[in-house]
Amino acid sequence: MLPVVGVTPYGVGVVDRRQVMRFRVQAQQLARAHGTLVDTAVLDIGVQDTGPDGGGWALALRGVDRAASSGADLVLLWTVRGAPHLYRRADAGRVASAVAPWSDADAGKRIYDAAKPLRAAGIGNLEALDTVAAELRATVTEPMVKGDVSGRLNAVLPEPYLRFCRPCDATHIFEMPLRLAAVRAGLELQRDTSPPVLRRIPGFRAAADAGDRFDLVRAYLRLMGPATPGHVATYLDAPVREVKARWPEDVIEVTVDGEKRSLLAADEQSLASAAAAATRLLGPFDLFLQARDRATLVPDAARAKELWPVLGRPGAVLVDGELVGTWRPRKSGARMTVAVQPWQKLPESRRRAVIEQAERLAAHRAATLAGVEFPD
Repeated sequence: MLPVVGVTPYGVGVVDRRQVMRFRVQAQQLARAHGTLVDTAVLDIGVQDTGPDGGGWALALRGVDRAASSGADLVLLWTVRGAPHLYRRADAGRVASAVAPWSDADAGKRIYDAAKPLRAAGIGNLEALDTVAAELRATVTEPMVKGDVSGRLNAVLPEPYLRFCRPCDATHIFEMPLRLAAVRAGLELQRDTSPPVLRRIPGFRAAADAGDRFDLVRAYLRLMGPATPGHVATYLDAPVREVKARWPEDVIEVTVDGEKRSLLAADEQSLASAAAAATRLLGPFDLFLQARDRATLVPDAARAKELWPVLGRPGAVLVDGELVGTWRPRKSGARMTVAVQPWQKLPESRRRAVIEQAERLAAHRAATLAGVEFPD
């Protein structure tokens, strides 16, 4: 049973936020030294690959060596929130099933402003995604730069699918339908390309059912629980009612920060006994920072604003299950410096651990660490 800090009048366990943080470190395997693609849990929900310290670094922090994380056994797809995410290539069919919108209303929320002209034209959102997917499949018969793909689609899709782009002074297909339809079309993103290059996934076929392992609601609870339907809906850009309709039955209820949340019953003991002895430099879009209960991750509002600014996110310093500061890299040629802004005084042992992680980051980037800067 859970070690209960307090009990509500209804007998629901009150869980300390520190337990939640340690549980997530353990669930996301941030304290382990070695791992493989097969046993890396975050690949079930997807590893966001944004920026130089994106997917590859997230996998390195979970013990996956560079050869495996950069090899052909991974596939890069536009999925949750239209962002590029890494998955095991062997799972692509089940991932496509898992990330597909659940309903027309869900699809409308996920494609943002593109839904309005479609609705005005009497075109359903799912119908629109299928139309774009069919055109993508017909267009991308060999690797193509995104801009060329967009240009081809502009010539064949009718007006409700298109928008005028002021910065480009040109008309383009709406961005989110393009991104979300790509996986429906069986297209992947060629890694390390900018602008993005799309290509067909060899032998791709969407699975009829994603299964529990890749179900996004269950995966969120397993990796970022305890959580509410609102947390999951915000993570997915889906309507809360759609998430509630798919809420697992095999959950227990706990209270965190005065809020009733759910945890998969199978994870009850893990929440009770989780340990988190590790220092890590998390990338700006690491899954640990993607949980939608930011006040649980960082209770101080000023520090949360520092960690999640509107533009230019820093990375986060994780020490034994607590976020204790931010970091930013500066690279000049083959040398890099890591500037650390701690939120509390770090003892010398912790500073040494941060420096060791900075050396690890530099090696990952094939750079030489010029230094780690701490404030005086």
